[in-house]
Amino acid sequence: MRVLKQIGAVTMMNLKSVPLRLGASSVIVIGIAGVVGVLVSILAMVGGLSQMLTSTGRADRAIVVSAGAGFETLSNITREATQTILDAPGIKLGIDGKPLASRDALAIVRLPLKRGRDSGNASLRGVSGAGLAVRPEIRLVEGRLFGSGVREVIVGRTLQRQFRDLELGKRIILRGAEWTVVGVFESHADPHEAEMLTGAETLQSALARNTFQSITVVLDSADSFALFKGALTGNPALSVDVMREADYYLQQSQAFSRLLSIVAYLIGGIMAVGAVFGALNAMYSAVSTRTVEIATLRVLGFGASAVIVSVFAEALLLAILGGVAGGCVAWLLFNGHAVSTNGGGLTQLSVPLAVDSSLISFGVLWACIIGMVGAAFPAIRAARAPLAAALRGT
Repeated sequence: MRVLKQIGAVTMMNLKSVPLRLGASSVIVIGIAGVVGVLVSILAMVGGLSQMLTSTGRADRAIVVSAGAGFETLSNITREATQTILDAPGIKLGIDGKPLASRDALAIVRLPLKRGRDSGNASLRGVSGAGLAVRPEIRLVEGRLFGSGVREVIVGRTLQRQFRDLELGKRIILRGAEWTVVGVFESHADPHEAEMLTGAETLQSALARNTFQSITVVLDSADSFALFKGALTGNPALSVDVMREADYYLQQSQAFSRLLSIVAYLIGGIMAVGAVFGALNAMYSAVSTRTVEIATLRVLGFGASAVIVSVFAEALLLAILGGVAGGCVAWLLFNGHAVSTNGGGLTQLSVPLAVDSSLISFGVLWACIIGMVGAAFPAIRAARAPLAAALRGT
């Protein structure tokens, strides 16, 4: 009980003196706030990307790409193979009695970004007649649908925010040909909203192609996937991979999310080392200014544990302040916003940032670790300093 009282008394005395050392204390708070702010913002991007891609898939939709392609952009499926795929069992039929499926052609095009003078990659997707029925989440909000056999596109709202000259009625040059923007659509901010859509046959004609990059089908039910996949993978005439839509987008997100996580912890780790040295310097300075005071307390019977705990408590308080400040700044600057980056499929992705309480809590925990490491050596030095020298202030 006596030890606890000593710890409490010395700790309160140290904490009350923090405002007197505002400069040194600010070094710790600002340094840790920077570390936490950067770490939280990058992790928010990781979480936003995963949430965006995994929320896109539906259990009753499947995607077919050529074997080993991984991404649609790397896939090629012949026209003959697509017909075999559309004849497979398990596909839901539309009101016209035809399979609810979209044979998609995909091209990567360059467009000028709204910010700066650079350009970025964007997807120009050609869909077949049932393409929009397969994806009912795509909703036209301006203009009209693209016509058949004419070079017209509808653009996603997310894409429109990222690139210039995509307003209704604009004429744009894509792969050396002129196209007209005739509509704007939304699709719950999923990856399709960062694309341009046109007719598959129109796109193939413009690019002198005769193959498709993927086929998206609506299944009779989620349970029909095994039947559909078995019919295709068991056909020796086909060489394709069949995935549930959710699994396909999860696969896309994993590699990029892993890379972003590595970047986040690498940058955060490097900055954390700098913050630790800043905390060490500040805490050594704080201890040195109270050398006589600490020695006097030890002569009066206060134990070394009280001194050590008081130094740790001060560093922990400053670390928590820095962690909360960094998390709040990240929330104010990034939460609800989106950043644009190249995705794994070589296209421009608009990734929503979501800074929530769990991320801020993780940042504060990271801050506490930095503070504790930074306080360890000054605390031990303060407790072990020779009393005679300490009382003389040397």
